[in-house]
Amino acid sequence: MRYYSLNEYYRQKYGKKVYRLSISGGMTCPNRDGVLDTRGCIFCSAGGSGEFAASCELSVREQLEAAKRRVSRKTSDNAFVAYFQPFSNTYADVETLRRLYTEAIAPDFIVELAIGTRPDCLPPEVLDLLSEINSVKPVTVELGLQTVHESTARYIRRGYALEAYDRAVRNLHRIGVGVITHVILGLPGETEEMMYDTVRYLADKTDGIKLQLLHVLSDTDLAKEYEEGKFTTLSLEDYTRVVCRCIELLPKNVVICRVTGDGDKRLLIAPQWSADKKRVLNFINAYLRDHNIEQGNCYVAKNNR
Repeated sequence: MRYYSLNEYYRQKYGKKVYRLSISGGMTCPNRDGVLDTRGCIFCSAGGSGEFAASCELSVREQLEAAKRRVSRKTSDNAFVAYFQPFSNTYADVETLRRLYTEAIAPDFIVELAIGTRPDCLPPEVLDLLSEINSVKPVTVELGLQTVHESTARYIRRGYALEAYDRAVRNLHRIGVGVITHVILGLPGETEEMMYDTVRYLADKTDGIKLQLLHVLSDTDLAKEYEEGKFTTLSLEDYTRVVCRCIELLPKNVVICRVTGDGDKRLLIAPQWSADKKRVLNFINAYLRDHNIEQGNCYVAKNNR
């Protein structure tokens, strides 16, 4: 069996090309509102990793329509995932979440709901709501784990212990909701073996994975440390070797949703090579081919928004 790309997964599930539409629920995060911290994670931009989402000043339906227009030239299948991307999208009272999620799944062209959040933002009442929504249209929750190493988690100000992730995965699987886990490769202080430890740990827990290289974005605390020379980012060659080894470590039923990143070029400080996404993908696919690593059509979801 080949490794699953997200594109293949959607085609097998829905029989057509599916694109993701990034939207905002206007939420924040306990790492920003003072519950845990006010600074956010050390790498997180002011937009909460949602620079490509539409403005939360628009209604959810308006955001979906605007995002749909942006990708309309790429597909005629009219099948989309509504993806709540910026910040922590389960971090609100349950009635607000019900209104947002219900509006997001209402259009016929929405086949699935994806929700990006933190593992420590899934209280029982939110899990009940996710179960309710999942009975109408499929729901996937994306958890920002980044690393399994507690020393790194403290450095990046993640704000929760590994057990919170484990508990969230158990609870989501119990209600039949799929899990995609975000991992950052190249975090300061981590060796290659530490990165592989993270992937090995997730291998029998997550349904999908987003492998993301570390981006240094302007106006973040990480940028200050980079400019002070406290760490360096991975080269394209090193990143390619690491990400392809991570792919090899994963069970082939784990959907590989991303193998690179799409940082906002207006904010990107390093690594500058990551701005040329086509070159990065070609580099990775050549490595996979040259090292006889079985693969699907493409590991990176070009439909991630």
